[in-house]
Amino acid sequence: MLTTAYRITRVQKTLRWFEQDIPLLNMRVKDLSAERQRSARQFADALVSQTRAELDRLLEEQPRYEAGDVPCEPAD
Repeated sequence: MLTTAYRITRVQKTLRWFEQDIPLLNMRVKDLSAERQRSARQFADALVSQTRAELDRLLEEQPRYEAGDVPCEPAD
């Protein structure tokens, strides 16, 4: 099973990738009909929204430590 910190990192990377791809998406769809452009942009917006929601959910699951607390290390 993947740790929460690893999953957060992966989702953050995916979110950045989606957000950075928006200008490229606009270039890729410019030759399509207005309806298909709108559909592609709506799909991309939905992906970004779902990814942000997943990131928020993972951040809520992440254990919180008080100042000075150090999480226990697993035994070997």
